[in-house]
Amino acid sequence: MVEPLNIAEQIAIAVSLAEGQFREFKSAYAGPPEKKVKRSTKDICKDVAEALVAFANADGGELIIGVEDDGEVSGVNDFTAHEIGLIKNAPRANVHPDTPLQSVIYRESEIGGKKVIYFRISKGTRFIHLTSDGRCLRRNDLETVPVASEQIQFDRREVLSREYDREFVDGASVIDLDPELLEVVAEQVAQGVSIDKCLQYLGLAEYDANSGMRIRRAALLLFAKSPDRWHPRVQVRILRIDGTKLGAGADYNVKNDSTVKANILRLLDDAWDTLRPHLVATRFQEDARFKATYIYPEVACREALVNAIAHRDYSEEGRGIEIYVFDDRMEIRNPGGLLSSISVADIASLRGVHQSRNSYVARTLREIGIMQELGEGMRRIFELMRNSELAQPEIGNDTLSFALTLHHRPMYAKDEVLWLEQYDGLKLSPEEKAVILMGRRGDLISPNDIIRRLGIVDTEHYRQVVSSLQTKGVLSTALTKLAAKGISKRKGVAIRDVARFKVKNAKEIIAERSTTANRESLEVVDEARAVYVGNIPPNTNERDLIAAFQRFGTPASVIIPKVGGLSKGYAFIEFEEDQDQQR
Repeated sequence: MVEPLNIAEQIAIAVSLAEGQFREFKSAYAGPPEKKVKRSTKDICKDVAEALVAFANADGGELIIGVEDDGEVSGVNDFTAHEIGLIKNAPRANVHPDTPLQSVIYRESEIGGKKVIYFRISKGTRFIHLTSDGRCLRRNDLETVPVASEQIQFDRREVLSREYDREFVDGASVIDLDPELLEVVAEQVAQGVSIDKCLQYLGLAEYDANSGMRIRRAALLLFAKSPDRWHPRVQVRILRIDGTKLGAGADYNVKNDSTVKANILRLLDDAWDTLRPHLVATRFQEDARFKATYIYPEVACREALVNAIAHRDYSEEGRGIEIYVFDDRMEIRNPGGLLSSISVADIASLRGVHQSRNSYVARTLREIGIMQELGEGMRRIFELMRNSELAQPEIGNDTLSFALTLHHRPMYAKDEVLWLEQYDGLKLSPEEKAVILMGRRGDLISPNDIIRRLGIVDTEHYRQVVSSLQTKGVLSTALTKLAAKGISKRKGVAIRDVARFKVKNAKEIIAERSTTANRESLEVVDEARAVYVGNIPPNTNERDLIAAFQRFGTPASVIIPKVGGLSKGYAFIEFEEDQDQQR
């Protein structure tokens, strides 16, 4: 018998899973724990509009008013019926009238005697939604961030591809789905929840009192017993080519051609099992034994496969994913190009940008842990290739397809390899080698040069790399921090943008080690003193913030997350001294 998911159960499951890409909690109170007071209804209405606009511009989601960030239910019991009515009306009153929100679900419920207000909204496809004051926001993992509306534009073809996995399919029912897979997924989402309720919670099905359970196409892509009945190309074709080019006719050089078909959850494992043997080479090792080793980082290849299956354009029913394994590279080709809101440059910048074409498929894979943080997959692939000292992956994109190429060749050019050979005895990491190559022509390097080159987001990570190179005697401080502060003030730049490190060559290191008298002490990099600055205009630059905050102390670094050259509306300013940060 079909079990409809009631609203109390929906909220209970959401609270147990905590905040994330698809849900947000908002407290109706403010102040310290022992002196909580009601927040103004106006502020709560603003929060409701911002959250729902951000969800609609991303992948959809749910908002619960009356729950703290840590999941504690604090309720809205002190609010009058009039105030509750204003909050209920926020999705209309606080959203721009030219971009109305579609299909907002509103409910009131009680958890443990405390009333909460629940909103749910699907991903928008008709409008780029704006708040009543004209701001465009989008959900990015745990954050609601400002974004240029142009980046959410999409054409009619894109609308079709975006809506494909959310469509309800006539004639489909739970009976058409793999019960074994569904039981495993339901147990991972929430222990004891039924299959019917799990499907409803993930948005893969809706209960209708007249027609029963309505199944979305995403559920069939993920769980169908007979995928071919619902989609002809839920598949991965793997071709092993003998050589570096694909021949034709008499020169056709495909050694192995395998096509794997299954629903998405089984395809992830079956395709990997088929691809894996082609990524291994048998080589003679130093211990005089032959050993099978991976040509590429195994995790990077697995991540690339998961990304391809999760993000391909399933509305392109005549094509599937194709993987070409050449002698020198592996190419993964997907039906459907990047969405218009994402560029190749965005991905190559490794900022973790994302936008899910298949929002229901992506949500399910994220909730059960097959995909990690949305937008992080490509960053991990690049990082793994770099750590294996292999060439950076290449990205190809047009309106019909997206391609990712992993190369089996060193990341360094011949002259760079020769330069690095002089440091062979120091056991340098790939990151340390990258820093050394920045200064091989004698140029001084700034801390931010290192941070940007390595894609570092954690100050402690930067500190470890610099300290290791200093300990090994490769990196020296050519300019004291005091001198760097003076230059920073005169030029109006952040202190971390002042070049002050020098890379030593082998002769200098040997000469220095020959006498302890000339050895300089290591510079200790202080922990970051960071201040978060919100609500900054889109065209704000680093110089503006340095000028505004210099009266409090010396800014060491200014970081402004940007999209399309415009700020996301917030920034981080790091100070050299703790007292500056406190001021």
